[in-house]
Amino acid sequence: MSGKLPPSASVATPITGVKMHAPAAMRNAAVLTDMIAAHAPSKGNALEIASGTGQHVTSFARRMPDLRWHPTELARDRMASIDAYAVESGLKNITPARQLDATSPGWSGDRNGFDLIIVINLLHLISTAATRVVITEAARALSPSGILIVYGPFRRDGLLTSDGDTRFDADLRRADPAIGYKNDADIRAWLTEAGLADINPQEMPANNLAFVAGRS
Repeated sequence: MSGKLPPSASVATPITGVKMHAPAAMRNAAVLTDMIAAHAPSKGNALEIASGTGQHVTSFARRMPDLRWHPTELARDRMASIDAYAVESGLKNITPARQLDATSPGWSGDRNGFDLIIVINLLHLISTAATRVVITEAARALSPSGILIVYGPFRRDGLLTSDGDTRFDADLRRADPAIGYKNDADIRAWLTEAGLADINPQEMPANNLAFVAGRS
């Protein structure tokens, strides 16, 4: 990303020690956990791309204890926060956070065989080219029966469908013209091009969508 994101894009503040708190993660953790649990395999390895503070992965790991969760982040302070939440939770099915730039081509070469991969609230913060890399590499990193779940805000048929989405997308594009909301039809097309079969997008609270796809 070439520009500085607006404060509304990724709000996380330090709380105790290295732990960080993101209000948005707190608000949507329960509904995301329910949605992911409805589609996740019963066991195996789950990769979370751009895990953020660690608030989400602890919720997921607690609800789906037979999955081994592999959180990743790019920023070192976020990685430290993820590990702090994991330790505090006492859960044994969360691995230490690893650094991953999911927009870098080729990362699936040494990270693959995952039964579940989730991407939450990332694609509107990166460019179209970077989005396509994330989807392509995630598809390659899946096991033969693996599931990819992509969640976030999207355009519907090329249109922004709420005042809040219009303002947020404008803020993002002012900060960096290369980023902003992606179109739902494009996401379906890119999933298909990556060799995945797209399940119809699922409407989620706050005007978000969840795409669930597996190998075709």
